[in-house]
Amino acid sequence: MEEDPHAPVAVQAEALFLLNLLVLPGLSFAVLLWLAYRHRRSPSPLARCHLKQAVIASLWAGALLTAVAALILVLGGLHKPATWVVLILYFTCCHAALVLFGIVGLSRAMAEKTYVYPLIGSRQW
Repeated sequence: MEEDPHAPVAVQAEALFLLNLLVLPGLSFAVLLWLAYRHRRSPSPLARCHLKQAVIASLWAGALLTAVAALILVLGGLHKPATWVVLILYFTCCHAALVLFGIVGLSRAMAEKTYVYPLIGSRQW
C-alpha cells in the first residue's frame, strides 16, 4: 500500500479538533480553519475528508456545548439545583462523546483511512 503524502494534514486536522475540545478552544479552531483554507484544493481525498469533517464537527461541538447549555440555563432557571444537574450531565456526556469521536477520527487519519463523524459529519467530502 502506497502512503498518502497528505496523511500528515489529515492527522493535524483531527489533532486540532481534539485540541479545540480539550486544551485550547478557539485558538485551535482558528488554526484548523487556516489549515483547511490552505489545503482546500488538496488532491488528496484523505486530507479533504478529515479537514472537512474536523471543521464541521468543531462547528457542531461549539453549537452543542454553548447554545444548548445556554438554553438549559434559560429554560431551567439559574438558581434551581436541578438545572445545574441537567446542565452538568448534558455537558459531560456531550463533551465525552465528541472527544471519543475525535479520538476515532485521529486513529483513522493515522491509519490513512477516511472517517465521517456519526450524526454530525458531512457525508459529502
